[in-house]
Amino acid sequence: GTLDDMADCDLVVEAVIEEMEIKRAVFAALDSVVRPDAILATNTSYLDVNAIAAASSHPERVAGLHFFNPAHVMKLVEIVDGERTAPDTVATLLKLARTLGKIPVVAKVGEGFIGNRIFAAYRKQCEFLLEEGAFPQNVDEAMRGFGMAMGPFAVFDLAGLDVAWAMRKRLAPTRDPTARYVEIADLLCGEGRFGRKTGKGWYDYASGTARPDPHVEALIVEASAAKGIKRKLLDPAAIQARLLAAMINEAAWVLAEGVAARPGDIDLVLVNGYGFPKLKGGVLHWAAHEDRAEIVRAVKEMAEASGVGIEVAANLEQVLDAAAHL
Repeated sequence: GTLDDMADCDLVVEAVIEEMEIKRAVFAALDSVVRPDAILATNTSYLDVNAIAAASSHPERVAGLHFFNPAHVMKLVEIVDGERTAPDTVATLLKLARTLGKIPVVAKVGEGFIGNRIFAAYRKQCEFLLEEGAFPQNVDEAMRGFGMAMGPFAVFDLAGLDVAWAMRKRLAPTRDPTARYVEIADLLCGEGRFGRKTGKGWYDYASGTARPDPHVEALIVEASAAKGIKRKLLDPAAIQARLLAAMINEAAWVLAEGVAARPGDIDLVLVNGYGFPKLKGGVLHWAAHEDRAEIVRAVKEMAEASGVGIEVAANLEQVLDAAAHL
């Protein structure tokens, strides 16, 4: 099939490789093919929807429609409302998503939108914990103990470490050189350990199941030593507090920046896209019903332990107040 086959479509969803110039070329080409009232959607998970829309002569009909992998199983869809997207474009996509039996959440444009942005903060904190004294299996056991469907390092291995690696390389020129950065994942990727698909990632899959790998543990211990970090044993409660604090704080930033409209939208995303325990109702709903002083303290401690680059969101308490009424 060619683009010309799409002349009568009401909606065209683009899912080509995550390269801005390639996506822009597709949108520019679609303009001359589809009807002027057809909606053009991009399935990008990170790229700037406004920049993609600008390649179209009708940016008002362009929006993000981010399905989560595997798309036929996952219920969540992020509808990304660009600065020039028309309200009826968003309304049509909401209706479509519900017709498909999906759970749609509207997000504004921002790196990683809602879900991947919070997940990136979670990932970063997981890596900080490795430098401070944990191994992947300690983190995974703690988070499964909290009720997550899978531990984070098992998730990274399943998704493929090369995806996040490509993103880190793309963002490297703009990264604050004073901000804390953990190189361990880059070292694994440099060895061709991309996770389950290559048989090795954070874990070794030679036996068919995830096994802790002494080579990875040695790399982790070396990384701590190279930075002069004295490793200390972290118990499951400490690991849970740190990782939940990272998610709560990033969620507050997402709300402060208007990328998400309300706390409930963030909880919908985390429960339906990231395996957050349904029984706990999402990270903000859960946090709003915990001891307030403890949550605020955990977020402050997480920010302090993280160093430069992670700050406590000023609206943290307001967000928890709002989430308490859900």
